[in-house]
Amino acid sequence: MSSAKVRGRLDGTLSGNKPGRAIIDIGSNTVRMVIYGGSMRAPTVLLNEKVTAKLGRDIASKGVLADEAIALALRGLRRFALLLDNLKVKDVSTVATAAVREASNGPEFIKQLKAIGFKPKIITGEKEGFLSAQGVLGAFPGARGMVADLGGGSLELVRLSEDGPSNAVSLPLGTLRLAELRGESRGEMRKTLEKILKKGAPDVAKGEPLYLVGGTLRTMAVYAMQEQGHPLSDPHGFELSAKEAKKLLGKALANETVESLASRERISSMRAEKLPDTSVLAEAMLARFAPSKIVFSSWGLREGLLYDGLADHSKSLDPLLAGVSVFAAQRGAPATLATRIASWTVDAAPSRKHGSERLRMAAIMLSLASMQIEPNIRLPIALDWALHKRWIAVEGKDRAMLAAAIAANGNALNLPEEVTALAGKEALDEAIVWGFAVRLARRLGASSRHSFQESRLTIEGDRLVLRLAESQGALFGYSTEKDLKLLADQLGLEWEAKIVPGDIL
Repeated sequence: MSSAKVRGRLDGTLSGNKPGRAIIDIGSNTVRMVIYGGSMRAPTVLLNEKVTAKLGRDIASKGVLADEAIALALRGLRRFALLLDNLKVKDVSTVATAAVREASNGPEFIKQLKAIGFKPKIITGEKEGFLSAQGVLGAFPGARGMVADLGGGSLELVRLSEDGPSNAVSLPLGTLRLAELRGESRGEMRKTLEKILKKGAPDVAKGEPLYLVGGTLRTMAVYAMQEQGHPLSDPHGFELSAKEAKKLLGKALANETVESLASRERISSMRAEKLPDTSVLAEAMLARFAPSKIVFSSWGLREGLLYDGLADHSKSLDPLLAGVSVFAAQRGAPATLATRIASWTVDAAPSRKHGSERLRMAAIMLSLASMQIEPNIRLPIALDWALHKRWIAVEGKDRAMLAAAIAANGNALNLPEEVTALAGKEALDEAIVWGFAVRLARRLGASSRHSFQESRLTIEGDRLVLRLAESQGALFGYSTEKDLKLLADQLGLEWEAKIVPGDIL
């Protein structure tokens, strides 16, 4: 193949992914471009860049987009346009929200965007809320309750029921506007916000989850995780009970200052400035909705645009498996191989009390992918995949089981504290069985198709039995015997290897 053809095939790729779609979100506080690759059911973020233009800073006082903010936004957007052209990304959605739709000079700004080459859509607050709720549904299949998406210019509230999003409302309570409602004290501000929510928020059944979307709300999750000494780093999917949330907001955060917040790791000065007021709004929402818990979602408007555009059969895909399969395939572990191993090990190492078949399949794919990492750095990197990479539709216990399976695949049972803090011994032991089974399967015949076709792994009474066709008998070497014994010991069984005349059907 010529060098020109090679360059043509590699042009427009990022981290092994070809850019598939871009979304430009022109908000009241930031103008952001995200380029996605991989499966659109669980997309990989290839590029995420923002400009903190604060387009909405003068909306409440003057009703216009400030000239300086427009200039800053357009400078960033010209850069985005060139990046998209260089990367050959054709599928681009551009949406503008509260600031642009409310500003008297919004139409002129839209003309300037069109001159750059974008095709922007000004979406209503209700549409914004609907799309954010779609993002939550994509991240948490079957979600029910209330979605609250906090941006710079507005707060969108949407009811989620078995029929999907409904009763969307948009309230002028964005982070750029909350300062105007402070009053003389935190308590006075909370009462004012409660009155606004009582009048304008949709009804929701008490005791349902409250899903929080938006950068400043996720920063609140980061703060809570730090306060708890939580072993995970990603705020997506982090939960607080109503009691925990009230304590966090009314005591811990109430005593923080902008300066003390900004001094913390992973809290930017911009978020620190908005977090105190946002925490009062969160208190008011707790009082108004009386949720069973709050759940933080990193999926919102942009991911909602992706999810809303999928065909029904794509929406029904499991987001964990959709994401892991692309990730693992790029690292030498195609889904076909993982499926073969899952089938070969299912009798001896199925999902039981604590796991699920979807989780076991994800563990197999990640375990196989980890084998492409250099041995001296394999375990810490693979454990980071399990614990800290943004997988969708998993909880802390699930992540710990993924980590335990990956570790067992490498015969490493000294699990770090961050793993044991997330799941009990029974759950981890179940995942270790998965990992030992993968180890045996891949090492028996170097993952060759023939080795799976001519062997069987079963549990018969109190024995773990490996059957091999006579033609494949030599595969039962010393290392295979050790791997079979590891798995049997973990299951509390005796083991036996049988060489069977002829082929195994």
